[in-house]
Amino acid sequence: MELRAGQIAVVTGAASGVGLALARRFAADGLAVVLADVEEGALEKAAAGLRADGATVHARVVDVGVREQVFALAEDAYDRFGAVHVLCNNAGVGSGAEGRMWEHEPNDWKWAFEVNVGGVFHGIQAFVPRMLAGGEEGHVVNTSSGDGGIAPLPTASVYAVTKAAVVTMTESLYAHLKAEHARVGASVLFPGPHMLRTGLWESHRNRPERYAKSRPRKAPYRSLGQWETAMKEAGHEVAFTPVEEVADHVVDGLRADRFWMLPAGEHSDRQIRARSRSMLERANPSYLEGFILD
Repeated sequence: MELRAGQIAVVTGAASGVGLALARRFAADGLAVVLADVEEGALEKAAAGLRADGATVHARVVDVGVREQVFALAEDAYDRFGAVHVLCNNAGVGSGAEGRMWEHEPNDWKWAFEVNVGGVFHGIQAFVPRMLAGGEEGHVVNTSSGDGGIAPLPTASVYAVTKAAVVTMTESLYAHLKAEHARVGASVLFPGPHMLRTGLWESHRNRPERYAKSRPRKAPYRSLGQWETAMKEAGHEVAFTPVEEVADHVVDGLRADRFWMLPAGEHSDRQIRARSRSMLERANPSYLEGFILD
């Protein structure tokens, strides 16, 4: 897809992290950007920063897990700009689940699925028919993760399951668009190849009351800094990918019409090979062994 000035990009989860980096990169290329996020204060700050740099910006508070709010976002974007050319379904949360899977609270699963899977589905249904009807070149980018999108990290199984669903949803969307000979493409994004400094690590701050936990946590939530310290103390090397590199990877992928927006990385490539080998050999998933689940 050719990106050019005057096009419109919609980004969910745009108040910080990858979403904000995407918005900045699109704005730098001359696109108008529509920012959506559930966190009003951070969203206003992000929008103000982009406007100060000369970008055309519209911001709207949206909980992507609520279908009506995503459809209202689409209505708003089309009323203001008349078209949408790039849709990045990027909003996501960690579930905050503790313990073994059979000990998880149902609300941990309900919340994560509502946002991470439902949010992508709502975005597709709210925007893609309008993008197709417009007849212009366009693209949908759905954010997954190496955790689940490639192979699950068992310590974050709820999140992993949702991100695996995003991959399959995007593959299906790709096939449906090809069957329609559409000028709209689809890609799945795996931010990385290393860890990211994003608000995902503290998703609990925006957890809605309707999905509140029914019992106190056994351990307090950890900040990203606390996770980093714990991993280093356990002897794990910690590396971070700047979110700006992720945004550059997305733009390169759009221009190349690349479905797998998956940056090269030794760890992810090793996981892909191990999982594929396990499936082809009908062998038990030894690549999942050795995780500390306590």
